[in-house]
Amino acid sequence: MERKIKLLIEYEGSAYHGWQFQPNGLSVQEVLEKCIQKTVKQKATLHSSGRTDAGVHAEGMVAHFTTASKMTEGEFMRAFNSLLPHDIVIKEVSAVPMWFDARRSAGKKTYRYTVLNRSYPSALLYRRCLFVPFPLDVAAMRRAKNYLVGKHDFTSFRASNCGAKNPVREIFKIELIKKGEFVFLIFEGGGFLKHMVRNIVGTLIQVGRRQIHASHVKLILESRDRQKAGPTAQPQGLCLVNVEYPKSQGEKR
Repeated sequence: MERKIKLLIEYEGSAYHGWQFQPNGLSVQEVLEKCIQKTVKQKATLHSSGRTDAGVHAEGMVAHFTTASKMTEGEFMRAFNSLLPHDIVIKEVSAVPMWFDARRSAGKKTYRYTVLNRSYPSALLYRRCLFVPFPLDVAAMRRAKNYLVGKHDFTSFRASNCGAKNPVREIFKIELIKKGEFVFLIFEGGGFLKHMVRNIVGTLIQVGRRQIHASHVKLILESRDRQKAGPTAQPQGLCLVNVEYPKSQGEKR
């Protein structure tokens, strides 16, 4: 009898061409599927809560697969982590109802973008943050981000090759936290367009550098013109922190 197994996954994305299978490079999905197939001795397809781009990281990616294996959750977890490379880790394994779908059942998603704002870069953290050596007006960035909270047409902040049919998305909250030399931008929403968070970050950094006024972000949003927004921020600063599911969509009790 087949079961559906949910995985909570952490990975450092620097070595991968994103989450999804790629014809010209190694992906996180490919590595995980090979690991699962070796463990359960049968072909398995892993379905995720979403995709991450090349170089983007995750602390809480959720995915599921179905299997006839009778292994326990603990046995799965030990087997997977013994086979996976050090930059991909299974944090949690749980059996879920067959109607559960990692993508369709998902509710709120949280992303964090990390900026290192000082005069010199970091040899230890360069894969996990964007280095900005110029002074940033954090107060202006906080004012600017508020124009983006809510349900809007985010055409101005989507990638030119974004395949989403509907550009309307809802951002529940954007937090901007400054801790010493670091600036953390935390985005909570129901879903995001391709490059949407990174394009917003690139625009907010322009605000911080006083290249554009905070109030101009509202005009950029309303213009529905990608050319009006700032550049796409580099991928290494972005991390998928968490994917939440409504309690009714949760695991077996």
